[in-house]
Amino acid sequence: MRAKRTAVNKLEGPITDIEVELPQRRTYVKCPGCRRIIDQEQLRANLDVCPRCGRHMRLDARRRIALTVDTGSFEEWDADLAPTDFLEFPGYTEKLCHAQEASGERDAVVCGFARIGGEPCALFVMNGDFMMGSMGAVVGEKICRVFERAREEGLPVVGFTVSGGARMQEGTTSLMQMAKVSGARRRLADAHLPYLALLTDPTTGGVTASFAMEGDVILAEPGALVAFAGPRVVEQTTHKRLPSGFQRAEFLLEHGFVDLIVKRRDIPATLAELLALHAGKIPGADAPHALAGTPEPHALIKRVSGLKPRRKTAVPSAYGIVKAARGAQRPTALELIERGLDGFIELHGDRLFSDDPAVVAGIGWKDGRVFTVIATERGRNTKERVARNFGSAHPEGYRKARRLMLEAERFERPVLCLIDTAGAYCGIGAEERGQGEAIATNLVTMSGLRTPIVSVIVGEGGSGGALALAVADRVLMFEHAAYSVVSPEGCASILWKSTDRAADAAEALGLTAPILTELGIVSDTIDDTGSADEVASRLMERVALELDGLGNLDTDELIDARYDLFRAMGGDAACSRS
Repeated sequence: MRAKRTAVNKLEGPITDIEVELPQRRTYVKCPGCRRIIDQEQLRANLDVCPRCGRHMRLDARRRIALTVDTGSFEEWDADLAPTDFLEFPGYTEKLCHAQEASGERDAVVCGFARIGGEPCALFVMNGDFMMGSMGAVVGEKICRVFERAREEGLPVVGFTVSGGARMQEGTTSLMQMAKVSGARRRLADAHLPYLALLTDPTTGGVTASFAMEGDVILAEPGALVAFAGPRVVEQTTHKRLPSGFQRAEFLLEHGFVDLIVKRRDIPATLAELLALHAGKIPGADAPHALAGTPEPHALIKRVSGLKPRRKTAVPSAYGIVKAARGAQRPTALELIERGLDGFIELHGDRLFSDDPAVVAGIGWKDGRVFTVIATERGRNTKERVARNFGSAHPEGYRKARRLMLEAERFERPVLCLIDTAGAYCGIGAEERGQGEAIATNLVTMSGLRTPIVSVIVGEGGSGGALALAVADRVLMFEHAAYSVVSPEGCASILWKSTDRAADAAEALGLTAPILTELGIVSDTIDDTGSADEVASRLMERVALELDGLGNLDTDELIDARYDLFRAMGGDAACSRS
């Protein structure tokens, strides 16, 4: 800032104007996380994220929109809706007036149309600056209209939540907004249109117990408080001090309720990718992948059978194949995903209890095709293997897989399952949480899933834990993989009371690819020799061929053919009549 000051110099002559540079006035704020003092301009330049501790500060709705959507793309809807004191609740009128003057908004949500990374969407952004984002009739009405208009116009919905819960001054009418918006969200799902929810600090009460947790994909900012009952209420009820991090975004990710935690600077790109993928497009591409014009099934068979035969090598024993399938030197399912796909966004959680790291699931894309990928992952080293429970899934792993399968069905994405597990985890907690029920539900779900499924045994396929991801239209198998009702060691221990005869059991069980193909349990085999890159490339090429062929079937034909495939296993050929 520059200022002019007049000075009188009696010794040197007349009055002159002297320009003096005054120091600029700066504003500082204290970070509620690390308690450090931060220059406000520096904080704003860093998207209101503390540069020292990474604390994501709260934003008003307009700034949130400005930081997220494409410049100039936002068109506001229903800006004229404003709340009334219809219950004549003491002091409510004064609170509304104060909130409107302080925030410049009519109520606690801003809605409209926008583009994010070029992808169109219907948008609602709640505003914590207006009565802590409390949900009253106007908030419910505006968000409900967003879902309804998005359904009419064929748009996905993106919602940012921040709320202290229902607005008490509007009584039970406020409570009813939870059901009202949830009904509109359900109609959007019935129209096969996606809803992406992004939870910010704080999201609590009736908002958490309704549309905040109803997204097809649920994202959260780091450290965001997300809860039904807030920490103070929980402590008062239980008379216990809460553990550090309780009800924060990281806690929810660990417990299976959030798909991803996304830093503020990454939110626009992440939303743009997810919007594109849910529209069947490759992120950044202009047009969706179409299955029209794919080869007829007989052409597919010709292409597969026309491949050059590879040179014959020594055939290992059945038990040798099992041990090789368990070996640390072969690529894991996650490594095949990383090397074989053009891109992959991992999603987390079963929405019930936890996120099981033994099951990796998400949305992947390859050569213009988008599909849901689900895999059992053993881990690539000892530390990873322990963290992923050696690929033995808990019930929440199978429930996560089912959740992603149903989402794939809704958005007409094919499903690819990569299986490498010794079997489902056997333990007290797994039984308490319903391991058998989780596997059984997956079998029923996959039997009738209205989208193509290709499953590949890429390592060890152990018992029901493998079958829970292998009820598919095409079940393929690496040539040096194993697929069995029980492990050789388990079979030998049960039948011969000694694991010393595991090799004999492996031969007797018929668990190798050639035998299973002959029995019709496996559709075909895939060459798994060579480098990890070569194997991954070969795998994805074959998956693409299978999906091309399956894409020519209508939904009813697909499900009937899948039923017939499994109906024939152990039929007349395996049964005798007396």
